[in-house]
Amino acid sequence: MKNFAVLGTGVVGNTIGTKLINLGYAVMMGSRTADNEKAQSWVEKNGDKASAGTFADAAAFGEVVFNCTKGEHSLDVFRMAGLENFKGKTIIDIANPLDFSQGMPPSLIPTLTNTNSLGEEIQKLLPEANVVKTLNIVNCEVMVDAKKSGGDPTMFLSGNNSEAKAEVTDILSQFNWTDIIDLGDITTARGTEMLLPIWIRTWMATGNGYFAFKIVR
Repeated sequence: MKNFAVLGTGVVGNTIGTKLINLGYAVMMGSRTADNEKAQSWVEKNGDKASAGTFADAAAFGEVVFNCTKGEHSLDVFRMAGLENFKGKTIIDIANPLDFSQGMPPSLIPTLTNTNSLGEEIQKLLPEANVVKTLNIVNCEVMVDAKKSGGDPTMFLSGNNSEAKAEVTDILSQFNWTDIIDLGDITTARGTEMLLPIWIRTWMATGNGYFAFKIVR
């Protein structure tokens, strides 16, 4: 089985990492420091297949890498991790370019929207890796179990490499996603990242984060 890296120690990284452990994969959680308390706590809860290290340690360990960092910091995280550590690997980018500087609701970072996207910028930074944008349009519990949305929702993916997208589709199926639409190359990540304002406002209006989008066709 493949080894996975999870970059980020927040609730998203914790949820993704735990799900992968439960599926039988070995997972290293990466953070700025090797002794990060959140990462160490996650390791203690998840047994022998869980480990933690720096961003660089995790990037070197994982054959597939989940970007679970805050979108405003993602590019810096990849640089800290060592760009050479991502060569030839599949990067599953689930981050969003959200700006919380003015409070809630957040806005999208202007330079990473409309005619650009975070997914594209990561691919530019890592030209020898295969970035696939997906899972960024739901909360983390729905990410790892589509059925928690209460139905059979649609998940999108974007990326330049067909083999990487097939690999990610297999992972999505292990997360109970059955309706998956390949939007095309990484530039199509612009569309899914711009869905976030709709998601956030729906959550704020309903108080319910356990929902997802469905394309009826």
